[in-house]
Amino acid sequence: MTEIVAVDIGGTHARFAIAQVEHGRVASLGAACTLKTAEHASLQTAWEAFGVELGRPLPRIAGIAVAGPVQGEVLKLTNNPWVIRPAMVPEKLGVERFTLVNDFGAVAHAVAQLGDEHFRAICGPERELPRDGVISIVGPGTGLGVAQLLHRNGDYSVIETEGGHIDFAAIDTLEDQILTQLRKRYRRVSVERVASGLGLVNVYEALAAIEGRPTRQLDEKALWAAALAGEDSLAAAALDRFCLTLGTLSGDIALAQGASAVVIAGGVGLRVADHLPRSGFRDRFIAKGRFERMMDDMPVKLITHPQPGLYGAAAACAEALGH
Repeated sequence: MTEIVAVDIGGTHARFAIAQVEHGRVASLGAACTLKTAEHASLQTAWEAFGVELGRPLPRIAGIAVAGPVQGEVLKLTNNPWVIRPAMVPEKLGVERFTLVNDFGAVAHAVAQLGDEHFRAICGPERELPRDGVISIVGPGTGLGVAQLLHRNGDYSVIETEGGHIDFAAIDTLEDQILTQLRKRYRRVSVERVASGLGLVNVYEALAAIEGRPTRQLDEKALWAAALAGEDSLAAAALDRFCLTLGTLSGDIALAQGASAVVIAGGVGLRVADHLPRSGFRDRFIAKGRFERMMDDMPVKLITHPQPGLYGAAAACAEALGH
């Protein structure tokens, strides 16, 4: 059994935990310590604060997930002023080994290693996720993450993608009008502009413009609350469009990646867990012409683990350490 530090760095928070790994898998994940990135100058100072919180020396192996691309000599995180130089990580953190993975790649590692009890059915047949072939992972959060998980011969590989930045495809006449409104604001309208936390605001404002009426001045959090509670008819309509677009996108990604199952992740995914099965998500997901029957036989599940990024950072490190 090997003890490691798992780290999940987002735009607002950095989360730390001690994990036990063995035979390439996570054996246990300790309680998360959540620090505000704005209150720490760097990963190093946050790491040191976690050590103080823990009250003992930190393990010298780490699995680190970051919100942003992990290529290059200098990593600039999304919505976070910290700068990470991978070559300097051993010196700055005092570690002997570390793995560095994109935050959504970490979620894919979590999907690979978590048991079926950490997934909730959204639509499709009630069976466990396959342990052979491809699982597509789609994660609406502040942005929109997409990853591919390939199981083969008892092992797995994670392929990180930028699938959330493909073009938004309008499916009906109302979406044609939404796209027209969004083009007034954005030179190019990616699907992330619709199927994400901020996307709900975009669609809400577009629908208001289409109807020629003023919008309520709500921030993203308040708008989501109003939409889910049905307190604002326009917000509720925007939520319906969010679910429809997420269904269309998830089906498209599954077809493109050759998947036999789909997992919905991300903070917004959890937020709409009760709403998705009652929405038009399934109808859009399976509406793929000659492939409708195949799509209807594909399990779509929601990951329910409270810290999939943190767990996935540990899983990525465990997989790298090997068997």
